[in-house]
Amino acid sequence: MTAYQVAATFHIAAGVVALITFWVNGLMKKGTALHRRMGQVYLLAMLGIIISGVPLVFAMLERGDQLSAVFLTYLLVLVSNSCWNSWRSVRDRRDYKRYFGPMFWSLATITAASGIALMVIGVAIGQPLFAIFGSIGVVGLITSAMSRRRAPSTPNWWLREHYGAMIGNGVATHIAFLAIGLRNALPGVDPMIQQNLAWFGPLLGALAAGIWLNRKYGGAKAKPPATVARALAEA
Repeated sequence: MTAYQVAATFHIAAGVVALITFWVNGLMKKGTALHRRMGQVYLLAMLGIIISGVPLVFAMLERGDQLSAVFLTYLLVLVSNSCWNSWRSVRDRRDYKRYFGPMFWSLATITAASGIALMVIGVAIGQPLFAIFGSIGVVGLITSAMSRRRAPSTPNWWLREHYGAMIGNGVATHIAFLAIGLRNALPGVDPMIQQNLAWFGPLLGALAAGIWLNRKYGGAKAKPPATVARALAEA
Protein backbone atom coordinates (compact mmCIF):
# COMPACT_ATOMS: atom_id res chain seq x y z
CA MET A 1 0.00 0.00 0.00
CA THR A 2 1.12 3.54 -0.73
CA ALA A 3 1.44 6.17 2.01
CA TYR A 4 -1.74 7.79 0.71
CA GLN A 5 -3.66 4.50 0.90
CA VAL A 6 -2.46 3.90 4.45
CA ALA A 7 -3.51 7.40 5.51
CA ALA A 8 -6.87 7.10 3.75
CA THR A 9 -7.57 3.69 5.31
CA PHE A 10 -6.67 4.93 8.78
CA HIS A 11 -8.75 8.06 8.22
CA ILE A 12 -11.83 6.02 7.31
CA ALA A 13 -11.33 3.57 10.19
CA ALA A 14 -10.98 6.40 12.69
CA GLY A 15 -14.10 8.00 11.22
CA VAL A 16 -16.12 4.82 11.73
CA VAL A 17 -15.00 4.60 15.36
CA ALA A 18 -15.81 8.28 15.88
CA LEU A 19 -19.30 7.92 14.40
CA ILE A 20 -20.15 4.88 16.54
CA THR A 21 -18.78 6.28 19.80
CA PHE A 22 -20.41 9.64 19.18
CA TRP A 23 -23.87 8.09 19.22
CA VAL A 24 -23.10 5.60 21.98
CA ASN A 25 -21.84 8.43 24.15
CA GLY A 26 -24.67 10.75 23.16
CA LEU A 27 -27.36 8.26 24.13
CA MET A 28 -25.92 7.04 27.43
CA LYS A 29 -26.32 8.64 30.85
CA LYS A 30 -24.02 11.63 31.23
CA GLY A 31 -21.40 11.96 33.93
CA THR A 32 -20.84 8.22 34.45
CA ALA A 33 -17.45 6.55 34.26
CA LEU A 34 -18.51 4.80 31.05
CA HIS A 35 -19.55 8.12 29.54
CA ARG A 36 -16.11 9.54 30.25
CA ARG A 37 -14.32 6.50 28.84
CA MET A 38 -16.37 6.49 25.66
CA GLY A 39 -15.76 10.21 25.33
CA GLN A 40 -12.03 9.58 25.53
CA VAL A 41 -12.26 6.92 22.82
CA TYR A 42 -14.20 9.34 20.65
CA LEU A 43 -11.64 12.11 21.04
CA LEU A 44 -8.79 9.69 20.32
CA ALA A 45 -10.60 8.66 17.13
CA MET A 46 -10.98 12.33 16.21
CA LEU A 47 -7.26 12.82 16.84
CA GLY A 48 -6.62 9.97 14.42
CA ILE A 49 -8.82 11.70 11.85
CA ILE A 50 -6.90 14.95 12.24
CA ILE A 51 -3.46 13.34 11.99
CA SER A 52 -4.37 11.15 9.02
CA GLY A 53 -6.02 14.11 7.33
CA VAL A 54 -2.71 15.95 6.93
CA PRO A 55 -1.20 13.58 4.33
CA LEU A 56 -4.55 13.62 2.51
CA VAL A 57 -4.20 17.38 2.14
CA PHE A 58 -0.75 16.99 0.57
CA ALA A 59 -2.08 14.27 -1.73
CA MET A 60 -4.77 16.66 -2.95
CA LEU A 61 -2.15 19.31 -3.62
CA GLU A 62 -0.06 16.84 -5.60
CA ARG A 63 -3.11 16.03 -7.74
CA GLY A 64 -3.62 19.73 -8.38
CA ASP A 65 -6.86 19.87 -6.40
CA GLN A 66 -6.00 23.01 -4.44
CA LEU A 67 -9.57 23.95 -3.52
CA SER A 68 -10.28 20.59 -1.89
CA ALA A 69 -6.96 20.81 -0.06
CA VAL A 70 -7.82 24.27 1.26
CA PHE A 71 -11.26 23.16 2.39
CA LEU A 72 -9.97 20.01 4.12
CA THR A 73 -7.26 22.05 5.85
CA TYR A 74 -9.90 24.40 7.21
CA LEU A 75 -12.00 21.48 8.44
CA LEU A 76 -8.99 19.98 10.21
CA VAL A 77 -8.34 23.31 11.93
CA LEU A 78 -12.01 23.61 12.90
CA VAL A 79 -12.14 20.08 14.31
CA SER A 80 -8.86 20.54 16.18
CA ASN A 81 -10.33 23.57 17.88
CA SER A 82 -13.57 21.85 18.88
CA CYS A 83 -11.77 18.71 20.09
CA TRP A 84 -9.48 20.76 22.30
CA ASN A 85 -12.42 22.69 23.76
CA SER A 86 -14.50 19.58 24.42
CA TRP A 87 -11.60 18.05 26.36
CA ARG A 88 -10.36 21.11 28.25
CA SER A 89 -13.83 22.33 29.22
CA VAL A 90 -14.16 19.26 31.43
CA ARG A 91 -10.58 19.26 32.67
CA ASP A 92 -10.72 22.98 33.56
CA ARG A 93 -14.32 23.03 34.76
CA ARG A 94 -13.31 24.47 38.12
CA ASP A 95 -11.21 27.28 36.65
CA TYR A 96 -12.66 29.23 33.75
CA LYS A 97 -9.60 31.48 33.59
CA ARG A 98 -7.42 28.49 32.88
CA TYR A 99 -9.79 27.22 30.21
CA PHE A 100 -9.98 30.59 28.47
CA GLY A 101 -6.20 30.73 28.32
CA PRO A 102 -3.60 31.30 25.59
CA MET A 103 -4.23 27.97 23.83
CA PHE A 104 -7.98 28.59 23.70
CA TRP A 105 -7.59 32.02 22.13
CA SER A 106 -4.82 30.90 19.79
CA LEU A 107 -6.98 28.12 18.36
CA ALA A 108 -10.05 30.35 18.19
CA THR A 109 -8.11 33.06 16.36
CA ILE A 110 -6.47 30.64 13.93
CA THR A 111 -9.87 29.08 13.19
CA ALA A 112 -11.46 32.49 12.62
CA ALA A 113 -8.59 33.60 10.35
CA SER A 114 -8.90 30.36 8.38
CA GLY A 115 -12.63 30.92 8.13
CA ILE A 116 -12.17 34.43 6.77
CA ALA A 117 -9.72 33.13 4.16
CA LEU A 118 -12.20 30.43 3.13
CA MET A 119 -15.00 32.98 2.91
CA VAL A 120 -12.90 35.19 0.64
CA ILE A 121 -12.10 32.24 -1.60
CA GLY A 122 -15.74 31.18 -1.63
CA VAL A 123 -16.91 34.63 -2.73
CA ALA A 124 -14.14 34.84 -5.34
CA ILE A 125 -15.01 31.52 -6.98
CA GLY A 126 -18.76 31.71 -6.39
CA GLN A 127 -18.85 28.74 -4.00
CA PRO A 128 -21.42 29.38 -1.23
CA LEU A 129 -20.35 26.21 0.59
CA PHE A 130 -16.95 27.74 1.29
CA ALA A 131 -18.45 31.05 2.39
CA ILE A 132 -21.01 29.47 4.72
CA PHE A 133 -18.63 27.06 6.43
CA GLY A 134 -15.93 29.70 6.63
CA SER A 135 -18.31 31.90 8.62
CA ILE A 136 -18.50 29.19 11.30
CA GLY A 137 -14.93 29.96 12.35
CA VAL A 138 -15.67 33.68 12.57
CA VAL A 139 -18.88 33.16 14.53
CA GLY A 140 -16.97 30.81 16.82
CA LEU A 141 -14.54 33.55 17.83
CA ILE A 142 -17.40 35.95 18.56
CA THR A 143 -19.31 33.40 20.67
CA SER A 144 -16.06 32.55 22.49
CA ALA A 145 -15.71 36.17 23.57
CA MET A 146 -19.33 36.14 24.76
CA SER A 147 -18.80 32.88 26.65
CA ARG A 148 -15.73 34.27 28.40
CA ARG A 149 -17.69 37.32 29.50
CA ARG A 150 -20.55 35.19 30.88
CA ALA A 151 -18.38 32.56 32.58
CA PRO A 152 -17.87 34.32 35.97
CA SER A 153 -21.63 34.50 36.53
CA THR A 154 -22.49 31.10 35.01
CA PRO A 155 -21.54 28.13 37.24
CA ASN A 156 -22.10 25.56 34.51
CA TRP A 157 -20.25 27.49 31.78
CA TRP A 158 -18.05 24.45 31.20
CA LEU A 159 -21.06 22.26 30.37
CA ARG A 160 -22.19 24.65 27.66
CA GLU A 161 -18.66 24.78 26.28
CA HIS A 162 -18.44 20.99 26.35
CA TYR A 163 -21.66 20.15 24.56
CA GLY A 164 -21.17 23.02 22.13
CA ALA A 165 -17.79 21.64 21.13
CA MET A 166 -19.14 18.10 20.93
CA ILE A 167 -21.94 19.27 18.64
CA GLY A 168 -19.26 20.75 16.38
CA ASN A 169 -17.37 17.47 16.41
CA GLY A 170 -20.57 15.63 15.58
CA VAL A 171 -21.18 17.85 12.56
CA ALA A 172 -17.73 17.00 11.17
CA THR A 173 -18.20 13.29 11.88
CA HIS A 174 -21.56 13.11 10.12
CA ILE A 175 -20.51 15.24 7.17
CA ALA A 176 -17.60 12.91 6.49
CA PHE A 177 -19.88 9.87 6.71
CA LEU A 178 -22.67 11.30 4.56
CA ALA A 179 -20.35 12.74 1.92
CA ILE A 180 -19.20 9.18 1.19
CA GLY A 181 -22.29 7.18 2.13
CA LEU A 182 -24.85 9.17 0.15
CA ARG A 183 -23.02 8.50 -3.11
CA ASN A 184 -23.78 4.81 -2.62
CA ALA A 185 -27.18 5.16 -0.95
CA LEU A 186 -28.56 7.65 -3.51
CA PRO A 187 -26.81 6.83 -6.79
CA GLY A 188 -29.59 8.28 -8.95
CA VAL A 189 -29.83 11.62 -7.15
CA ASP A 190 -28.20 14.75 -8.53
CA PRO A 191 -24.66 15.06 -7.05
CA MET A 192 -25.35 18.67 -6.06
CA ILE A 193 -28.39 17.60 -4.03
CA GLN A 194 -26.29 14.89 -2.39
CA GLN A 195 -23.63 17.43 -1.51
CA ASN A 196 -26.15 19.80 0.03
CA LEU A 197 -27.71 16.99 2.07
CA ALA A 198 -24.31 15.79 3.27
CA TRP A 199 -23.03 19.22 4.28
CA PHE A 200 -26.07 21.18 5.35
CA GLY A 201 -28.12 18.35 6.87
CA PRO A 202 -25.73 17.84 9.84
CA LEU A 203 -25.33 21.60 10.18
CA LEU A 204 -29.09 22.13 10.52
CA GLY A 205 -29.28 19.21 12.94
CA ALA A 206 -26.51 20.80 15.02
CA LEU A 207 -28.37 24.10 15.17
CA ALA A 208 -31.50 22.35 16.40
CA ALA A 209 -29.53 20.36 18.99
CA GLY A 210 -27.75 23.49 20.17
CA ILE A 211 -31.01 25.38 20.67
CA TRP A 212 -32.51 22.48 22.61
CA LEU A 213 -29.46 21.99 24.84
CA ASN A 214 -29.10 25.71 25.48
CA ARG A 215 -32.69 25.88 26.67
CA LYS A 216 -32.21 22.86 28.90
CA TYR A 217 -28.72 23.39 30.31
CA GLY A 218 -27.26 26.60 28.90
CA GLY A 219 -28.99 29.34 30.84
CA ALA A 220 -27.25 31.22 33.61
CA LYS A 221 -29.51 29.55 36.21
CA ALA A 222 -29.56 26.13 34.59
CA LYS A 223 -28.05 23.22 36.42
CA PRO A 224 -26.09 20.34 34.91
CA PRO A 225 -27.69 16.88 34.83
CA ALA A 226 -27.75 15.15 38.21
CA THR A 227 -25.23 12.48 37.17
CA VAL A 228 -22.81 15.16 35.98
CA ALA A 229 -23.23 17.08 39.24
CA ARG A 230 -22.48 13.93 41.24
CA ALA A 231 -19.44 13.19 39.12
CA LEU A 232 -18.12 16.69 39.79
CA ALA A 233 -18.68 16.30 43.52
CA GLU A 234 -16.71 13.05 43.50
CA ALA A 235 -13.90 14.38 41.29
